Amino acid sequence: MQLNDLKPRHKQKKPKRVGRGEGSGHGKTSCRGNKGENSRTGSKFYIGFQGGGVPLMRKLPKRGFNTYKKLMQVVNVGEIEHTCQAGEKITPELLKSRGLINSIDKPVKVLAEGTLTKKFTFEHLTFSDKAKEKITAVGGSILVE
Repeated sequence: MQLNDLKPRHKQKKPKRVGRGEGSGHGKTSCRGNKGENSRTGSKFYIGFQGGGVPLMRKLPKRGFNTYKKLMQVVNVGEIEHTCQAGEKITPELLKSRGLINSIDKPVKVLAEGTLTKKFTFEHLTFSDKAKEKITAVGGSILVE
């Protein structure tokens, strides 16, 4: 098989050419019918439009909880071990400069995945319970303000 042997599986349907004279069968009103909103330009219905009545989505009651999760940025203890020196003060600014998080504005949570052998001082971060255990077992400290 070569490129010149390739053929489409089915013929491509040509688009309807409207407004090209009466003889074409699609002239005069250009397949839009006579008068009304849909015959004019710029007429578009939104999803759920019900002929001008109150749409179903507005008739139904709003129920249940509407909670918004706090989207935490996650950093593992093992990543901090590899990228930081022993005795450093770990803050969101430092993690951002090392490329471990994307933004200083979002909250950061430290998780316990990986091994920790160096002592660190942590500030302005939240921790999982196992991460706290690992940090204190090595002799690190967590400063809470």
